[in-house]
Amino acid sequence: MTVAAWSVTAGFAAFALLRAAGLERGYPLVPLVAFTPYVLAASLLAVIAVAALRRWAALAVLVAAAVVLAVAVVPRAVPFGTSSAGGPALRIMTVNVLGGGADTAAVVAAVREHDVDVLALQESTPRMLARLSAEGLDDLLPHVVDHSAPSVEGTSLHSVHHLTDLGDAGEGVPAFAMPTARVEVPGWDGVLEVTAVHPYPPVDAAHTADWGRGLRALPEASDGGALRILAGDFNATLDHAELRGVLASGYVDAASVQGEGLTGTWPSSGPLPRVAIDHVLVDSAIGVGDAAVVPVEGTDHLGVFAEVTMPAGR
Repeated sequence: MTVAAWSVTAGFAAFALLRAAGLERGYPLVPLVAFTPYVLAASLLAVIAVAALRRWAALAVLVAAAVVLAVAVVPRAVPFGTSSAGGPALRIMTVNVLGGGADTAAVVAAVREHDVDVLALQESTPRMLARLSAEGLDDLLPHVVDHSAPSVEGTSLHSVHHLTDLGDAGEGVPAFAMPTARVEVPGWDGVLEVTAVHPYPPVDAAHTADWGRGLRALPEASDGGALRILAGDFNATLDHAELRGVLASGYVDAASVQGEGLTGTWPSSGPLPRVAIDHVLVDSAIGVGDAAVVPVEGTDHLGVFAEVTMPAGR
């Protein structure tokens, strides 16, 4: 029993150190860290079991590991930050449409239901955009930055407001299309740039290296001029050091601001535990008034919706 207690404790302690120090490097550690909230839950069960065995030294180490994991995970379930910045509102939604396989009627219905102003679609194809147009998306969101492709490589941005294509944020690194557009927000004098995010998934050693390069290619939150929003399938949770590095430039996760940061987005169904890899990240000067996941038929991701407000006086 002593050997079993210490073996379990060592496993949780090693994972807590990995997460706290951001030591995950390469495959399979990067995908493993995505399941940190589940490891926290398991560690609490382990605490009960080791306490029942009265292995007090092991229990002390195990409790410390659980506390480290809780400090990392629990704040995502507690609302914080700015709910309104006083300026015009913008309603944003992002959906990975599974290589153009998502139900286009469901996508357009979600845009209508949430009164979306800016829509980011990952894995969009020209054929799917044609079907979306036939369903009426162009009537709702007439301005488009189209970086779609006849495969999972494509991405597109759609908006009720005028868009200016600023190129691909991931140009020069291995990544799916990640277009950036300037959004002209009526009644606001500032400059807003939105990037649709989609780095490669960390499914093997080579793709994990590319995944990191894709995340590091994303623009920082603010350069003293434009404010920025990143919306898309990051293939990363807030437990990944690479994504925390993106946040450190001045972004906040919209779902976490509203206490919804632990709500998983992939896979939308099936036996795998759901993890939060789809996000809307906003400059910390931008307020977040609402955030929610959005079910969409025909894709293995849940969409993410956020209502944000621009800072007043800009």
